[in-house]
Amino acid sequence: MNTLEQLFQNKQKNILNIYFTAGYPKLNSTQEILTTLQTTEVDIIEIGFPYSDPLADGPTIQESGSIALKNGISIQTIFDQVASIKTSINVPLLAMGYYNQFLQFGIENFLQECVRSNISGIILPDLPLEIYQKEYQNLFEQYNIANIFLITPQTPDERIKKLAKASKGFLYVVSSTSTTGKNNEISISQKNYFERIKNLDLDIPYLIGFGIHDKNTFDIACQYSNGAIIGSAFIKSIDPENIQNSILQYIQSIKSK
Repeated sequence: MNTLEQLFQNKQKNILNIYFTAGYPKLNSTQEILTTLQTTEVDIIEIGFPYSDPLADGPTIQESGSIALKNGISIQTIFDQVASIKTSINVPLLAMGYYNQFLQFGIENFLQECVRSNISGIILPDLPLEIYQKEYQNLFEQYNIANIFLITPQTPDERIKKLAKASKGFLYVVSSTSTTGKNNEISISQKNYFERIKNLDLDIPYLIGFGIHDKNTFDIACQYSNGAIIGSAFIKSIDPENIQNSILQYIQSIKSK
């Protein structure tokens, strides 16, 4: 059992998962963002690996990724930055990127670097279930790294059950068919979709992401799930000239009573 699975053993409700793009707003921002989030009530931190063709990402994450790549960030740099402060971080860390990055870096090499950096799980939105099970599942298990699958409103129930069974840690419930970063309120159809997931009585925790941007949407998502993931809104809240304070203010706005 890794740290991500341990978290869900100890806490089942109101899990706050924060996503940020490594290398944004500055090349060396990663450590400051991680150590600042560590001081808040964040339960999971998702480290975005910038990619030139981010299909699932909306404009905010795309732009932050482009800036990070211009800043000179690379996969190896991210792992080195995280590894350099891993002893001071006890919040479970996840890597989120794309299948092609995983392949280009070398699959076993990527998993080894996750272990070196205390990253306990990986999210690859475009990794098909069947390829994972055939090619990589044994390696993920060998390195004790959780693989987290995503589902959308279009995913049939039987497919959801298969993806839930293959996931470790939690299942990622994408709240809508759009990309990340939409700041609409949660609609009736989305609530019906969340109810559908709830009625499947899955054996694994699940978190709702995409479109969660403030306390209201976070609280509603938590009514239907174990917690929620915030990415674009968090990135927008970062003040490049005052990273620490802007992060503290944003997390406080989500967790305030």
